[in-house]
Amino acid sequence: MTTIRELTKAEEQIMLILWEIKEGLVKDVLDKMSAPKPAYNTVSTVIRVLEGKGFIDHKAIGNTHIYFPLITESEYRKFAFDKVMSNYFENSYQSLVSFLVKEKNMDVNELDELIQLAEQLKSKKP
Repeated sequence: MTTIRELTKAEEQIMLILWEIKEGLVKDVLDKMSAPKPAYNTVSTVIRVLEGKGFIDHKAIGNTHIYFPLITESEYRKFAFDKVMSNYFENSYQSLVSFLVKEKNMDVNELDELIQLAEQLKSKKP
């Protein structure tokens, strides 16, 4: 399996589109981008970089390349979350919840739901 690395903003934007459309041409990705759209060659270059990093692959049909993700969105989400937890919260869920409550104005109902979820997960542990 490919080691997942952090995506740049441009790479992430393209990956979000590929995860949504499942597969497509450079033109398909470009069509899904919001204005101001980058140049075709820029998108093509970023796609080739993503391919080199092992995030996507392509199937060739004549001179046309159809690109598709090799890394799922959930795999990348887990990688990104683990990185945030490690870098900003010292792998402490208590620190994360404290941040959410203080900085993101989590209301009491959301906090209760989070506690219930944590308790459900804890009760499932062997």
